[in-house]
Amino acid sequence: MNKGKYYPLFVAIGIFLVLFIFGKFAQGMWEPVALIMFYVAVGEAFNVFLGFTGYVNFGYVVFMGLGSYGMALVVSSSSMAGLGPWILIPGFLFAAIMAGILAAGVGAIALRLRGAYFAIATIGVNQGVKFFIEGAKIWGGSEGIIISKPLKVALGPHLANAVTTFWADFLVFMIAILAAVITIVFLHTRLGYGLIALREDEDAARVMGVNTTKYKNIAFLVSSILAALVGATAWCLKTTYVFPDDVFALSYTVDAIVIVMMGGTGTLLGPVVGGLIYGILKYWLGILLPGFQLLILAPFIIIIIILFPEGIVGVLKKRVRGKKLEKFIA
Repeated sequence: MNKGKYYPLFVAIGIFLVLFIFGKFAQGMWEPVALIMFYVAVGEAFNVFLGFTGYVNFGYVVFMGLGSYGMALVVSSSSMAGLGPWILIPGFLFAAIMAGILAAGVGAIALRLRGAYFAIATIGVNQGVKFFIEGAKIWGGSEGIIISKPLKVALGPHLANAVTTFWADFLVFMIAILAAVITIVFLHTRLGYGLIALREDEDAARVMGVNTTKYKNIAFLVSSILAALVGATAWCLKTTYVFPDDVFALSYTVDAIVIVMMGGTGTLLGPVVGGLIYGILKYWLGILLPGFQLLILAPFIIIIIILFPEGIVGVLKKRVRGKKLEKFIA
């Protein structure tokens, strides 16, 4: 067993641990750290599909939105209130199931398309789900679902407050670690090799016997479920409400694309580095230059992408090749 292949995973977990300690013990820094970890987790989940297939899922946010609704529907159900803190388990399961069903359906159709056709199809899925919820007036329609009261009924006021102020953010750390573990497994298994082969040349991979349709669907399903878990925690449990306009906003997909491309697609540490840079810049520019943060952030990100066309970690991997640091970068 080659333990060296897991070194990048230990680096990622070490970064998360440093962030957790800093956020927990540095006064007033928990919320900024939670924001950064949200972007890291979003990037990691998105990278599982984009990084290994090269397909850009512009409808990615729909799975985060469905995850939020899945948790909200369980928590707001009066029949589930008696479960107490255990109510979060069926909440996460329902979030994953809802995202998984949609991912299986969309993947069976949209993954037959390539390039811009796939991207356009996924945008349509996101907007279609949003307008269906609002038009059919299901799950509260355009008014959404507010879970602050049922969450207090199920958990009690003190635990409910702890969930919204700490445990929801802590769970985002756990999801980030889970996504990192999945990524390292993909990088060193037959599944990952097949995905990388189809990313480089899908037709050649198919000729060589790679079941590209199966592999794409697996990556799409895993990425979608991870996105749903992020939505269930960072949105539903953290804010205690789910509104269609918020959870289906395409800007979150753009955030994910920028994070992955800036850090390095198909790498383990790429989304971690990209999420760190993106989250820090977005937070501090919002404080220092409110109203102008996006005006400054956009050209800054463009400069980084121009300087590091393969992402920061992608370029770093090339520079440390053959050196002792190589085994820590993936």
